[in-house]
Amino acid sequence: MRCCWTVTVPVLFFFVAYFTLQVIYARRKYKISPPETTGHPEFERIFRAQVNCSEYFPIFVSLLWVAGIFFHQGVAAACGLLYLYTRFKYFQGYAVAAQGRRLGPLYVSAWLLWLLLGLAVAGLLAHFLLS
Repeated sequence: MRCCWTVTVPVLFFFVAYFTLQVIYARRKYKISPPETTGHPEFERIFRAQVNCSEYFPIFVSLLWVAGIFFHQGVAAACGLLYLYTRFKYFQGYAVAAQGRRLGPLYVSAWLLWLLLGLAVAGLLAHFLLS
């Protein structure tokens, strides 16, 4: 379980902190005070990218841990690192433009979530049916 913990806690903390700081910097740059979520289009893209990434983190963490516990922690950790990298690329692409560069990483991250779901289900089935 050490690989999944290593991927989940420090790396996820880094990503959440990075995305949040980008929103804070954009708020300062475009003079948009909380709780406002509209304003300059660049701020709105950064804010939306941060929210989009944050919405999927609970699903990601749940699937990562279940796949790591019941399937294989090394495979789950590798999928987790790839997922976080693709979300980072998605965030960067969305911050630059609403269309274009963000879609590739978005599709890959969705595919990786489905892969983690498959690994989790396979691990759970093997654990409960073969035990």
